[in-house]
Amino acid sequence: MSSSSPLTLEVMQLDFELDSSCLRALRTGALAVEDRLAVFSIVGPGALTCLQGLLTSDLAAAGEHGLVYGAILTSKGMILVDAWLWREGERFTLLVAQHARETAAQHFARVLPPRLAAVRDLSESWSAVWLLGPLALERFARATSSPLPSTGRVTAMGMGRESFLAAGPALAPFGGLAVGPLLELAPMLERFERGGARLGDPAAVAAARVLAGWPTLGREIDERTLPQEVRYDELGAVSYVKGCYTGQETVARVHFRGHVNRSLRGVILDAPGKQALDDRSLKAASKDAGVIRTALRFSERIVALASVRREIPEGATLLAGSCSATVVPLPFEPALVG
Repeated sequence: MSSSSPLTLEVMQLDFELDSSCLRALRTGALAVEDRLAVFSIVGPGALTCLQGLLTSDLAAAGEHGLVYGAILTSKGMILVDAWLWREGERFTLLVAQHARETAAQHFARVLPPRLAAVRDLSESWSAVWLLGPLALERFARATSSPLPSTGRVTAMGMGRESFLAAGPALAPFGGLAVGPLLELAPMLERFERGGARLGDPAAVAAARVLAGWPTLGREIDERTLPQEVRYDELGAVSYVKGCYTGQETVARVHFRGHVNRSLRGVILDAPGKQALDDRSLKAASKDAGVIRTALRFSERIVALASVRREIPEGATLLAGSCSATVVPLPFEPALVG
């Protein structure tokens, strides 16, 4: 990665590690993890048109209150920023990683005319909470007396609050997402915990997205990443029918006339005795086969998201340093994780 990019993050050599109780909560229970995401409000009579010309996903097709995942691309079709967003009339709320805040703000200042789409940065006073596990969304809604949104939809929490509660789309790595002012979310989290649910840490969020096969800016995504390299087709994060947007020409050319050389894949590594992951490079018969982007340790097994050459088939056995690595489909099947 280029050191000049404001979005560049070194891929951490320290793996995320998840204990068995947290894994059980992800599979059968309820977890909540606060995350200081950057939050932008974009309002105006031209907000929909302007954002349709920026995002890879189709905001018009999602409709009002539809939760959408997509990316803003460079003119060459590379991912600049990825985002979750939804619409309420002429207002859009957009969430990006905290480390992408300045990049997003500068880009909006360059391309969005304030008369049509005025941008307000709420990041200092707003926050987000990921609701993980099959019971988390319902329990959070009950604990906060909030209406329960349907899949892939966003609802205002009501009762004089500014906060919103969203239900993740079918393939999302979370069950729900709460977004609002810090002063509102803090007491909601307390009530959620008092109701018997669990507050998690960043490892739980990492585990959820790895198991779901979901890319993250600064790990699987850098300034040279095309949407098709990180499963955007499978995730419904790119539209080929909505019309023009920045970078669309490259994205369409890859889709209709070509292919990417690498794609995001799942990898399972055997690491007996908690063997260290001493090399992120993947090899097949001493030849380059890919690179591990995010590794997550479960006891003596490591599951990882990796950028793998397209000719490597599922089921192939590769080497990552001294560890044997098997390529598997995404999302990970629960039986494979243990």
